[in-house]
Amino acid sequence: MSAILDGPRRMPASGRADALVVLVHGYGANGEDLIALADHWRAHLPNAAFVAPNAPEPLPFAGFGGFQWFALTTRSPDERWAGTQKAAPALQHFISVELQRLGLGAQRLALVGFSQGTMLSLHVGLRMSPSPAAILGYSGIIAGPEHLGQARAGRAPGDQPQILLVHGEEDDVIPADALPLTTNALAAAGLASSWHLSPELGHGIDMQGLELGGRFLQQVLGQPA
Repeated sequence: MSAILDGPRRMPASGRADALVVLVHGYGANGEDLIALADHWRAHLPNAAFVAPNAPEPLPFAGFGGFQWFALTTRSPDERWAGTQKAAPALQHFISVELQRLGLGAQRLALVGFSQGTMLSLHVGLRMSPSPAAILGYSGIIAGPEHLGQARAGRAPGDQPQILLVHGEEDDVIPADALPLTTNALAAAGLASSWHLSPELGHGIDMQGLELGGRFLQQVLGQPA
């Protein structure tokens, strides 16, 4: 049975959400680390619900208080692939429950990830059927790119999310060459994506990236049909 996830939420002032934005934190962080994005993007999406679930596993060392979606010991492609497969069911279940709770369909869903959270957002979002409206990934990389084409086989041409990837040029945790690796893997599977490389930025999100992300989500989710 998948782990039961939970985390901080921000509901619209109206109390009735017309979209759901799931914020998927990185290794060693928690939901509180990303829920602040809701405050930055509220002007773009005043009627969206934001939720930032905590990953299911505590860090393997004491005193840090964060969580992990999966262990990072070798940081190898094989570890990323095995880890995303293991962690995906819990996030998939969480998304399903949240959409049902809000009475929304996948066409009103955006997944936003940072670092390890981007790996999970891409893995889960690209395998959902129907697809979410948007995937926004910061400082991440696709896991198991060689498996994506098979996972997307048979999809209708219109059943794909809009994708924006943002990365720091000076990222020393997940180097910037992860960006073309990921966009090329998406293209090989028939998926279009947009990207932005932030100059002089390390492993993080700067104000330009925040604004780009906010405008992207506003453009994709906008007003419900």
